[in-house]
Amino acid sequence: MRGGAATQAYDPRELPVRPTRRVRQTAAIAVLASGGLDSSVLLAELVRRGHAVQPLYVRSGLQWEAVERDCLWRFLRALRAPQLHPLVELTLPAADVYGAHWSISGKGTPGHDAPLDSNYLPGRNLLLLSKAAVFCAQHDIAAVALAVLRDNPFADGAPEFFRRFAATARCGLGVPLEVRTPFRGLSKSTVIRRGRGLPLHLTFSCAHPRGRLHCGMCTKCAERQRGFQLAGVPDPTRYRVRLAARLP
Repeated sequence: MRGGAATQAYDPRELPVRPTRRVRQTAAIAVLASGGLDSSVLLAELVRRGHAVQPLYVRSGLQWEAVERDCLWRFLRALRAPQLHPLVELTLPAADVYGAHWSISGKGTPGHDAPLDSNYLPGRNLLLLSKAAVFCAQHDIAAVALAVLRDNPFADGAPEFFRRFAATARCGLGVPLEVRTPFRGLSKSTVIRRGRGLPLHLTFSCAHPRGRLHCGMCTKCAERQRGFQLAGVPDPTRYRVRLAARLP
């Protein structure tokens, strides 16, 4: 360092928002919807509370997206709520940075007994939120929500990440933006109980689907099956193979 000057740490929370244009904030909340249990229940809860909801699906080229998107469309049609906006699909290919990762190649998909952190998709929330934030800025939407759960072990699933991302997005886009994670303190079984009565059979959470069926052999299928068992709710999922879920 020259002249003994100290280097200050960068903290995006301290950066002011300098609006680059006049914005008319809408009451809508954008929801990053994957077609899975958690984001589908979150969508339905926000709609029930009277919010205008804009579902966003980000296509990244992952191996399960075709059946996942189809299930999401069917679930949204089943909700039939006037305040539910039509699904918007965004594109953010990940193959160029993920390479031969199992989510792209389908090879080495974590199995039924693999630990939860084996499901790691590098920077997944960072990628999704970056695309969603720009969409929200362009459409005057001031809040985006994700269905992150209590047991999420990844760095981009932590409360501090979401706080810092929101501050950085506000600074970089010059518009207000809030990142909401209302399920951050909940387990999957709690979410399932809250979603009882919804068409949960139309949700999809499998890392290695077989046609339109859950494979029943991957970590995501095990997590789903275990969630229903702990919730005490009958599991309506069609698995190609139904293995016994290992309860905690």
